[in-house]
Amino acid sequence: MDITAEVNRVLDDVLSLGGRGSAFTRDTALLGAIPELDSMAVVSLITALEERFGITVDDDEIDGSTFATVGALADFVADKVAA
Repeated sequence: MDITAEVNRVLDDVLSLGGRGSAFTRDTALLGAIPELDSMAVVSLITALEERFGITVDDDEIDGSTFATVGALADFVADKVAA
Protein backbone atom coordinates (compact mmCIF):
# COMPACT_ATOMS: atom_id res chain seq x y z
CA MET A 1 0.00 0.00 0.00
CA ASP A 2 1.29 3.46 -0.90
CA ILE A 3 0.57 5.30 2.33
CA THR A 4 1.41 8.72 0.87
CA ALA A 5 -1.09 8.22 -1.97
CA GLU A 6 -3.75 7.04 0.49
CA VAL A 7 -3.08 10.04 2.77
CA ASN A 8 -3.50 12.30 -0.28
CA ARG A 9 -6.87 10.65 -1.04
CA VAL A 10 -8.02 11.14 2.55
CA LEU A 11 -6.86 14.78 2.49
CA ASP A 12 -8.71 15.34 -0.78
CA ASP A 13 -11.91 13.76 0.57
CA VAL A 14 -11.93 15.35 4.03
CA LEU A 15 -10.97 18.82 2.82
CA SER A 16 -13.21 18.65 -0.29
CA LEU A 17 -10.31 19.62 -2.55
CA GLY A 18 -11.97 18.36 -5.72
CA GLY A 19 -8.97 16.33 -6.85
CA ARG A 20 -6.24 18.84 -5.96
CA GLY A 21 -4.90 16.36 -3.41
CA SER A 22 -3.79 14.02 -6.18
CA ALA A 23 -1.11 16.56 -7.15
CA PHE A 24 0.35 16.75 -3.63
CA THR A 25 3.90 15.51 -3.14
CA ARG A 26 5.66 14.55 0.10
CA ASP A 27 7.00 18.13 0.20
CA THR A 28 3.59 19.81 -0.13
CA ALA A 29 3.05 22.10 2.87
CA LEU A 30 -0.20 21.53 4.73
CA LEU A 31 -0.86 23.45 7.95
CA GLY A 32 -0.89 27.16 7.16
CA ALA A 33 -0.59 26.54 3.41
CA ILE A 34 -3.99 24.99 2.65
CA PRO A 35 -6.85 27.25 3.77
CA GLU A 36 -9.23 24.29 4.05
CA LEU A 37 -7.01 22.71 6.75
CA ASP A 38 -8.22 24.58 9.82
CA SER A 39 -8.48 23.30 13.39
CA MET A 40 -11.86 21.67 12.79
CA ALA A 41 -10.61 19.99 9.63
CA VAL A 42 -7.64 18.56 11.55
CA VAL A 43 -10.06 16.73 13.86
CA SER A 44 -12.01 15.35 10.88
CA LEU A 45 -8.77 14.40 9.14
CA ILE A 46 -7.49 12.47 12.16
CA THR A 47 -10.80 10.60 12.42
CA ALA A 48 -10.72 9.74 8.71
CA LEU A 49 -7.11 8.53 8.93
CA GLU A 50 -7.97 6.38 11.96
CA GLU A 51 -10.84 4.79 10.05
CA ARG A 52 -8.94 4.34 6.77
CA PHE A 53 -5.79 2.83 8.30
CA GLY A 54 -7.24 1.14 11.39
CA ILE A 55 -5.09 3.19 13.76
CA THR A 56 -5.73 5.11 16.97
CA VAL A 57 -4.25 8.58 17.45
CA ASP A 58 -3.99 9.99 20.96
CA ASP A 59 -4.13 13.76 21.44
CA ASP A 60 -0.63 13.86 22.92
CA GLU A 61 0.84 12.14 19.85
CA ILE A 62 0.23 15.00 17.45
CA ASP A 63 1.43 18.56 17.13
CA GLY A 64 1.89 21.09 14.36
CA SER A 65 4.88 19.25 12.91
CA THR A 66 2.69 16.20 12.21
CA PHE A 67 0.74 18.33 9.73
CA ALA A 68 3.67 20.37 8.36
CA THR A 69 3.88 18.48 5.06
CA VAL A 70 2.23 15.55 3.31
CA GLY A 71 5.42 13.57 3.94
CA ALA A 72 5.38 14.28 7.68
CA LEU A 73 1.74 13.19 7.91
CA ALA A 74 2.36 10.07 5.80
CA ASP A 75 5.37 9.13 7.94
CA PHE A 76 3.28 9.56 11.09
CA VAL A 77 0.57 7.30 9.66
CA ALA A 78 3.16 4.73 8.49
CA ASP A 79 4.68 4.62 11.98
CA LYS A 80 1.23 4.10 13.53
CA VAL A 81 0.37 1.34 11.04
CA ALA A 82 3.67 -0.43 11.74
CA ALA A 83 3.24 -0.23 15.53
